[in-house]
Amino acid sequence: MALKVELKPNERIVIGTVVIRNSESRARFFIEGQAPILREKDILTSESANSPAKMIYLAVQLMYLEGSTDKHHDLYFQLVQDFVKAAPSATHLVMEVNNRILSGDFYKALKAAKEVVAHENKIMDAYRGAQGNDTTGERLRPDSTTDASGS
Repeated sequence: MALKVELKPNERIVIGTVVIRNSESRARFFIEGQAPILREKDILTSESANSPAKMIYLAVQLMYLEGSTDKHHDLYFQLVQDFVKAAPSATHLVMEVNNRILSGDFYKALKAAKEVVAHENKIMDAYRGAQGNDTTGERLRPDSTTDASGS
């Protein structure tokens, strides 16, 4: 069965190792066969991988597109180790990604990696909220020192 894809004007899609960009009008086509496919909303570039969880997602994305862990295995596991040390509450999510990778289901690993990014966002939102609710007039900086509000 073919996969039906509709692209908005100028939307991109990755099929295998090829990026396809739509023209000025909406397009519909069918993909037959087996190839990794990523819609633009799911594509992460190295420039936009600006957090530890997004770097994990990018490593999994590259594994998915290449159909192999060979090139990215070591980097992925180093990123995961560092992330779990910093955010132990994400261990169960990372384990899901690991299990999907080990079973060779890179697409589901990519979906699970999205959950890691969402978890990181929740942690950062909670951190920002705690910083905004500080009644002492001091805010904790990333280097664990304090600043007076407004500095």
